[in-house]
Amino acid sequence: MKYLHRHIEKQILESAKYFKAILLLGARQTGKSTLLSHLFPQVKTFVFDPLQDVYKARQDPDLFLESFPAPLILDEVQCVPELLNSLKRKMDRSDAKGQYFLTGSQNFSILRNVAESMAGRVAIFHLDHLSPQELLGKGNDEGWLPAYLKDPDSFYLKRDVLPSTFSPLVEFLFRGTFPATVELPTSQIPRYMSSYLQTYVDRDVRTMENIQNLTEFNRFLGIIAALTAQEINASQLGREIGVSPQTARRWLDLLSYTYQWFELFPYHGNTIKRISGKKKGYFKDPGFACYLQAVDSYESLAKSPKLGAIFETWAINYIIQQSATLDVPPKMYHWRTSAGAEVDLILERTGKLYPIEFKCKTHLSRTDLSGLKAFRATYSKQEVMPGLIFYAGSEAYKLDENTLALPWNLL
Repeated sequence: MKYLHRHIEKQILESAKYFKAILLLGARQTGKSTLLSHLFPQVKTFVFDPLQDVYKARQDPDLFLESFPAPLILDEVQCVPELLNSLKRKMDRSDAKGQYFLTGSQNFSILRNVAESMAGRVAIFHLDHLSPQELLGKGNDEGWLPAYLKDPDSFYLKRDVLPSTFSPLVEFLFRGTFPATVELPTSQIPRYMSSYLQTYVDRDVRTMENIQNLTEFNRFLGIIAALTAQEINASQLGREIGVSPQTARRWLDLLSYTYQWFELFPYHGNTIKRISGKKKGYFKDPGFACYLQAVDSYESLAKSPKLGAIFETWAINYIIQQSATLDVPPKMYHWRTSAGAEVDLILERTGKLYPIEFKCKTHLSRTDLSGLKAFRATYSKQEVMPGLIFYAGSEAYKLDENTLALPWNLL
């Protein structure tokens, strides 16, 4: 398979000049080791296993590092937590930059240990799934988000769109955005997702959480996939699957720690109130969410009532992928009132608010503006910038003086 350039390549190469170590985090099979091997082809790579200590790095980490001098790429380093203190000591004996390149697919365990052992020595990056630009081999190009944040009135003019050879929207959503699914026929996507699920449960879930009943956990995954792009109530979720609210919350956190799931806090004008209210949750990959809901083909997805939620799941992840190109990414929230008015995504940057809605439909109407208008009226004293409705059509145009209809295929 041809290498696909990723959005964060430039940032990693630049940081390697100033930091002794680079830590690249992300879900399994998103291309972390492939990215580092491409950027640093002369650097030796070691892949660690949670069960076997092949290189005796857990048994004698100092001997391992003496045997294999830097620079090194250390893949899935959460499997060898014993190595981190030895890495710190090794780095402290040299001022050289770019000594070690670490990858990890478990957020919590890695960051906790790194914070304790290598603070100030390591630059941390996150690698998400593939964006449309990356799928086209244009990962070094900026997407539309940085341009929107800079000039929300006219950023969309003269921008390219996806070529006609790119997959239709519903097929693209069903296929998902893992690198390994790029060249697979759609008939093999469920088989890939089945294998991915088994690997994920065996390698991540079992090592982080002592779950006795995996059937119950798999049922939890199916239910939570059906709740992607919705507000999450852990107590209600626990009742649905027959576990305590504490267990449901712990399992949601487990999905977050392993980069399968993330949540947005609600937005309030009062900063303190932002931590209250229901968070909105999303799977990281739309194809995996489809599989967990037993959607077996893109034809089935096209008829599914969940299509809108799957579209929103991909779209918000696409915005996160583009945010990786920014030195200071915007803060992200969702907004919903007790009366039911809502905006799917609020970006906050340099004191400005950018409201964005997602609609999986090819034709928009004035009624689609209701949430954005309610938000603008509620925060009339704040600097609310022109908003977007990111939709399934193919043309960019002004819906009103404050809102742009933005097609899903804009690059």
